[in-house]
Amino acid sequence: MTDPIRPPGKTTIAPEVLVTIVRLTVLRVPGVSRLATNPSEVERWFNKNISEGIKVTVEGNVVYTDIYVILKPDLNVREVSHTIQTQVTRAISEMVGMEVGRVNIHVEDIDYAALSTKANSK
Repeated sequence: MTDPIRPPGKTTIAPEVLVTIVRLTVLRVPGVSRLATNPSEVERWFNKNISEGIKVTVEGNVVYTDIYVILKPDLNVREVSHTIQTQVTRAISEMVGMEVGRVNIHVEDIDYAALSTKANSK
Protein backbone atom coordinates (compact mmCIF):
# COMPACT_ATOMS: atom_id res chain seq x y z
CA MET A 1 0.00 0.00 0.00
CA THR A 2 1.42 3.39 -0.94
CA ASP A 3 1.06 6.61 0.99
CA PRO A 4 -0.71 9.42 -0.84
CA ILE A 5 1.67 12.14 -1.92
CA ARG A 6 1.10 15.43 -0.14
CA PRO A 7 1.60 18.56 -2.20
CA PRO A 8 4.09 21.05 -0.77
CA GLY A 9 2.71 24.06 1.08
CA LYS A 10 0.72 24.87 4.14
CA THR A 11 -2.81 25.81 5.08
CA THR A 12 -3.41 28.97 7.06
CA ILE A 13 -6.70 29.52 8.86
CA ALA A 14 -7.66 33.10 9.65
CA PRO A 15 -8.71 33.73 13.26
CA GLU A 16 -12.00 35.12 11.94
CA VAL A 17 -12.81 31.64 10.61
CA LEU A 18 -12.38 30.20 14.10
CA VAL A 19 -14.60 32.94 15.54
CA THR A 20 -17.30 32.12 12.98
CA ILE A 21 -17.12 28.40 13.78
CA VAL A 22 -17.41 29.12 17.51
CA ARG A 23 -20.29 31.60 17.05
CA LEU A 24 -22.39 29.29 14.89
CA THR A 25 -21.73 26.33 17.17
CA VAL A 26 -22.65 28.20 20.36
CA LEU A 27 -25.87 29.62 18.92
CA ARG A 28 -27.04 26.09 18.03
CA VAL A 29 -26.74 24.83 21.61
CA PRO A 30 -30.16 24.46 23.26
CA GLY A 31 -30.46 26.90 26.15
CA VAL A 32 -28.33 29.66 24.62
CA SER A 33 -30.35 32.81 24.09
CA ARG A 34 -27.60 34.90 22.50
CA LEU A 35 -23.99 36.00 22.79
CA ALA A 36 -23.15 38.79 25.23
CA THR A 37 -20.79 41.64 24.57
CA ASN A 38 -17.24 41.19 25.79
CA PRO A 39 -16.50 43.03 29.03
CA SER A 40 -13.78 45.19 27.49
CA GLU A 41 -14.99 46.70 24.24
CA VAL A 42 -11.76 48.76 24.03
CA GLU A 43 -9.79 45.54 23.67
CA ARG A 44 -11.87 44.75 20.58
CA TRP A 45 -10.32 47.66 18.65
CA PHE A 46 -6.81 46.35 19.22
CA ASN A 47 -7.35 42.62 18.82
CA LYS A 48 -8.86 41.34 15.59
CA ASN A 49 -9.49 37.90 17.11
CA ILE A 50 -12.33 39.25 19.25
CA SER A 51 -15.92 39.32 18.08
CA GLU A 52 -19.06 40.06 20.01
CA GLY A 53 -19.21 37.45 22.76
CA ILE A 54 -16.19 35.48 21.56
CA LYS A 55 -12.45 35.80 22.08
CA VAL A 56 -10.14 33.39 20.26
CA THR A 57 -6.42 33.05 20.88
CA VAL A 58 -4.15 30.72 18.91
CA GLU A 59 -0.80 29.64 20.29
CA GLY A 60 1.04 27.29 17.99
CA ASN A 61 -1.63 24.86 16.83
CA VAL A 62 -3.73 25.19 20.00
CA VAL A 63 -6.94 27.23 20.17
CA TYR A 64 -8.09 28.95 23.37
CA THR A 65 -11.55 30.54 23.55
CA ASP A 66 -13.53 32.70 25.91
CA ILE A 67 -17.26 32.73 25.20
CA TYR A 68 -19.68 35.21 26.79
CA VAL A 69 -23.28 34.00 26.69
CA ILE A 70 -26.76 34.91 27.83
CA LEU A 71 -28.75 31.79 28.59
CA LYS A 72 -32.46 31.03 28.54
CA PRO A 73 -34.21 30.66 31.90
CA ASP A 74 -35.32 27.40 33.55
CA LEU A 75 -32.33 25.25 32.68
CA ASN A 76 -29.22 23.87 34.28
CA VAL A 77 -26.46 26.41 33.67
CA ARG A 78 -23.66 23.88 34.23
CA GLU A 79 -25.15 21.42 31.74
CA VAL A 80 -25.57 24.08 29.05
CA SER A 81 -22.03 25.35 29.68
CA HIS A 82 -20.62 21.82 29.43
CA THR A 83 -22.55 21.27 26.19
CA ILE A 84 -21.11 24.48 24.75
CA GLN A 85 -17.59 23.38 25.69
CA THR A 86 -18.07 19.93 24.17
CA GLN A 87 -19.65 21.19 20.94
CA VAL A 88 -17.08 23.96 20.39
CA THR A 89 -14.19 21.57 21.01
CA ARG A 90 -15.68 19.05 18.57
CA ALA A 91 -16.37 21.69 15.89
CA ILE A 92 -12.86 23.14 15.95
CA SER A 93 -11.21 19.71 16.04
CA GLU A 94 -13.31 18.29 13.20
CA MET A 95 -13.52 21.34 10.95
CA VAL A 96 -9.96 22.67 11.11
CA GLY A 97 -8.00 19.88 12.77
CA MET A 98 -6.59 22.09 15.50
CA GLU A 99 -6.19 21.15 19.14
CA VAL A 100 -8.39 22.96 21.66
CA GLY A 101 -6.60 23.97 24.82
CA ARG A 102 -9.41 25.65 26.69
CA VAL A 103 -13.04 26.73 26.22
CA ASN A 104 -14.01 29.17 28.97
CA ILE A 105 -17.71 29.94 29.32
CA HIS A 106 -18.76 33.22 30.92
CA VAL A 107 -22.47 33.30 31.72
CA GLU A 108 -23.22 37.02 31.67
CA ASP A 109 -26.99 36.91 32.22
CA ILE A 110 -30.19 34.90 32.08
CA ASP A 111 -32.72 36.09 29.50
CA TYR A 112 -35.84 36.46 31.63
CA ALA A 113 -37.32 38.84 29.05
CA ALA A 114 -37.97 35.82 26.82
CA LEU A 115 -39.90 34.18 29.67
CA SER A 116 -42.08 37.26 30.33
CA THR A 117 -42.80 37.62 26.61
CA LYS A 118 -44.15 34.04 26.55
CA ALA A 119 -46.33 34.70 29.61
CA ASN A 120 -47.78 37.87 28.10
CA SER A 121 -48.65 36.13 24.82
CA LYS A 122 -50.88 33.58 26.55
